Amino acid sequence: MLLPADQRRLLGAFLRRHREALAPEAAGLPVAAPASRRRTPGLRREEVALLCGLSTTWYTWVEQGRDIALSAEALARLAQALRLTPAERAYLFELARRRDPAPPPPGTPPGAPPPELVAALRAMAAPAYLLDPLWRARAWNEAAGHLFAPWLDSGEACLLRYVFLDPTAPRFICDWENRARRLLAEFRADTAHDPDDPGMQALVRGLLQGSAAFARFWNEHAVLAREGGARSFNHPRDGLLHYEQVTLLPAAQPGHKLVMLLPPPP
Repeated sequence: MLLPADQRRLLGAFLRRHREALAPEAAGLPVAAPASRRRTPGLRREEVALLCGLSTTWYTWVEQGRDIALSAEALARLAQALRLTPAERAYLFELARRRDPAPPPPGTPPGAPPPELVAALRAMAAPAYLLDPLWRARAWNEAAGHLFAPWLDSGEACLLRYVFLDPTAPRFICDWENRARRLLAEFRADTAHDPDDPGMQALVRGLLQGSAAFARFWNEHAVLAREGGARSFNHPRDGLLHYEQVTLLPAAQPGHKLVMLLPPPP
């Protein structure tokens, strides 16, 4: 995939800036002469090419914004050689419009909700909960624990598995079929971010086997962004309840969703 000229220039400038900012010793290269005698600040182009196993000509053309193909594997080697941070590496792949073949692991251990998001949940009066990339509830506030007791008390953390496999879900969620269809279309949009993720693949396989409705909706190939809007529930203790859903995507936690249920407008 060839990039537009403006995108290629941005990519070249980004790589050049990080090459010039990286000292040879930080990159694991011996310093043959004092830094004051080096004509180029940081690393030379041929040194970056050597570290990446690439030709100096190819790397030079990338920095110059030439119209050449960029493989994900070559970009990964560049990210490693230039000692890019996880955010810088993600930006590199975004600029190149490539999927990172080995994205850095998240900083939060699996299953541990980010503490700053847990604090945000506790500060909210409205029902709010946090979903991880596999749509599992990782934290919620007291109001959400009460509202979503049929789900959160069921022992099933995954929202999708609750909606499609729990026999109480169609009674709790008003207009269940329409909501379930839209929920699955939103989930399908998420699968495009990392289609090879084994956890996501296992989740889809299990739901295809366990739910005829999931299989039918999945084969419709509908895709939607995670949207807000009116939500209604038949609560086992409080009766019919109406809310307006708002979903936020935390910038520091890719794949997570902070979902709030607000009182409907008057």
